[in-house]
Amino acid sequence: MNEFLLIIIAYLIGSIPTSVWVSKYFFDIDIRDYGSGNAGATNTYRVLGSRWGTFVMVVDMLKGVIATSLYILMPYYLTDEWSRTNFMIGLGMASVVGHIFPLWAGFKGGKGVATLFGMALAIQPIVAISTVGVFLIVLYLTRFVSLSSILAGIAFMVFILFIFNEKETLYRIFAVIVALLIVLTHQKNISRLLKGTESKVPILKYRDRRRQRKRA
Repeated sequence: MNEFLLIIIAYLIGSIPTSVWVSKYFFDIDIRDYGSGNAGATNTYRVLGSRWGTFVMVVDMLKGVIATSLYILMPYYLTDEWSRTNFMIGLGMASVVGHIFPLWAGFKGGKGVATLFGMALAIQPIVAISTVGVFLIVLYLTRFVSLSSILAGIAFMVFILFIFNEKETLYRIFAVIVALLIVLTHQKNISRLLKGTESKVPILKYRDRRRQRKRA
């Protein structure tokens, strides 16, 4: 098995359209026809609720983890850390491209944020967990998945470049690309956030109800 074949397999793993299959199998709809029209966890939260949104997010993250970990099928990369990291980035990016342009769903997928996090989790777990922490804190405070994703992506870059100060040049470049990619793929969300029309996900609704009762 060579590197090119593994890259193709990583793309195919990333192409698994979790939200599309969930919406069609369990709800007889295409998630892309509702909400923002995006086939990702954020739109699943909006349309199908927090349980299915969480499920889609976890599976999409696992796609990144599994695809990025395919390097273990090539014994050479088990002993060469520099080559392994570079190859893992290639595998991970292939899965992200698959998520955004899925073969199994007419090349119309999600924004790749969860798969990117899964990729980072496979390459550098501590950085990934720190990034997910930022995502969860922002989500708890705002209930905007889009804002949480954007700030987590920027935090990922900051962690890599400054806090953890990773030495691998390609990984540093990758961190910058991740931040830029997440911002670019969330342009519509940013516009809605600025206009105050961005939808919040249906989580922590009991907390919000308690706050409303206290204010009343």
